[in-house]
Amino acid sequence: MTGDAITEASRRVYEQLRGGDLDHDTLLDLVIVLDDHGVSTPAAREFLESDPADLSRVARAVLRETSFEPPFAVEPGWWRTLEEALAVVERDARATGVTGTLRLNVPDWDPHGYARVEFRGAYQGNGMAPSTGSDPVWALAAVADAAQEVIMEMIWRAWPVCPEHDRGLWVAHLDDTVAWRCTYGGAHLVAAVGELPSV
Repeated sequence: MTGDAITEASRRVYEQLRGGDLDHDTLLDLVIVLDDHGVSTPAAREFLESDPADLSRVARAVLRETSFEPPFAVEPGWWRTLEEALAVVERDARATGVTGTLRLNVPDWDPHGYARVEFRGAYQGNGMAPSTGSDPVWALAAVADAAQEVIMEMIWRAWPVCPEHDRGLWVAHLDDTVAWRCTYGGAHLVAAVGELPSV
């Protein structure tokens, strides 16, 4: 969703929803801004046509239908979750002899405000939306993927590798666990992320 006006109006609705004090006029402002930008959603039309009693339900639907992503400034806890995940992944980097600091950063040039893992001056590709930090397991899987991408780009080899097969590992998200998985010789789990053995 483009447009600073849409983003700002969506942010006000989101903050009021989170605080439990959504105001009718705040939601109306968002629906009007959307209409001004030629955006119509089922929930926005419902709001205009029937003025529903359950404003919170309609507001959540409008935000969902317009793909609103609250920034880290609004949800700082999501940033902390990503930082905690990076600290777990960094244990694996140190255990496997990778040197250099891993950092979580939002580059100035990123128009979406997505977090990226930085390593030796390079950034991981697509970045992570703020909501990635809304779930610790999801966050750990995303950060492990991101760190793996940028580390391999900078060291020019697979990382991490299976101690048994000397092949690159993949991140496996299994229910409440995130682990490194080897797909060679029959798929098998090597270790939970953060628990790779030292080499």
